[in-house]
Amino acid sequence: MFDTLYEWFWWDRIWLPVNLTWADLVDKEGRVYAKASDLYVTVPYAFVFLLIRYLFESWIATPLALSAGIRQRVHLKAQDNPILELYYTTQCRSPAQADIDGLSKKSYLSVRQVERWFRRRRNQDCPGVLKKFREACWRFVFYLLAFIGGIAALYDKEWFYDTREVWTGFPKQSMLESQYWYYVLEMSFYGSLLFSMSFDVKRKDFKEQIIHHLATLVLLSFSWCSNYIRVGTLVMLVHDASDVLLESAKLFNYAKWEKACNTLFVLFAIVFMVTRLIIFPFWLIHCTWVYPIHHYPAFFGYYFFNVMLMVLLCLHIFWAYLILCMIRKFMFSKMTRDERSENEEEEEEESNATEDEAAEEHKLGNGHAVHEKEDKNGCFGCLSPREDICRSKTVY
Repeated sequence: MFDTLYEWFWWDRIWLPVNLTWADLVDKEGRVYAKASDLYVTVPYAFVFLLIRYLFESWIATPLALSAGIRQRVHLKAQDNPILELYYTTQCRSPAQADIDGLSKKSYLSVRQVERWFRRRRNQDCPGVLKKFREACWRFVFYLLAFIGGIAALYDKEWFYDTREVWTGFPKQSMLESQYWYYVLEMSFYGSLLFSMSFDVKRKDFKEQIIHHLATLVLLSFSWCSNYIRVGTLVMLVHDASDVLLESAKLFNYAKWEKACNTLFVLFAIVFMVTRLIIFPFWLIHCTWVYPIHHYPAFFGYYFFNVMLMVLLCLHIFWAYLILCMIRKFMFSKMTRDERSENEEEEEEESNATEDEAAEEHKLGNGHAVHEKEDKNGCFGCLSPREDICRSKTVY
């Protein structure tokens, strides 16, 4: 059965045009073709990237953040409480008032103490600015190097200036060494991002990011095996162009360099719209949709590749919407956070709550609290925090 599935998966008609077989893509006469086995190396390379990232964030990004005045915020830790912790991890991170009343009875704590516990517990899960800075710094460095490397690999190629040349001689196009390393490093990097998503900063577009990384890896893998390498390098270059500006804008935002951040964000928005919503659909997708059928009849791989490009285009439209929302805030009000982030707003609100609680506890500890009320456990209740802080948003 396994052999049957293997033969079906690698059936010539799925990957190659009519009248071509894998035997036609065997290395000979000085031509070197891409092979599926070449991609196995991307898995260990992805873990190498994780190691390099750890060292980079520890030895370079963290000292750079400290020099920019970014410090690790210390949060007050929620006291150990199995009942509340179970509800927090399995039910909801921001319970309704009726649930808070029920948890208060179960845990023998006052309503204020339950609200405070959930606020502090959510605050523990909020990623600090230092963590965000390190992530953005690592991605900025890679995207910058990848973009420079992509330009160096493509600037003297005919298909970089005329997309019709992408299909000249297809599929018997010999693979270049620069194309090999461009593919392997990009796929290894996206693989490392996929592996690290569980402990990276989670944003509103977390699911879209997973879809993007998976679609990118599938697209690159398929283009490699089908020898769509020329157009694959163009797709990677177009994507890296705006990512450099996005990550650099984040760095200046976390460092609170407002003018530099705003300038880079405007440049990023322009480059994103041009590359992702103009060049990508009207040049690259047009190149893969229209020109190939002039050289060979459409086959499964032709449709599959274009469908994956359309998935990426849909994600581009989604992110363009978020960018436009940020531009609207940028023009009509002060933009203070990444529109994709669910953490930054609450982090600021809860930092204020933490300061109020710390001052409050200091007063209680020194016997200066006013309007104290003894709860049913015989402990002094805390001063009531502001109502808007008690209803802080949930962080996911």
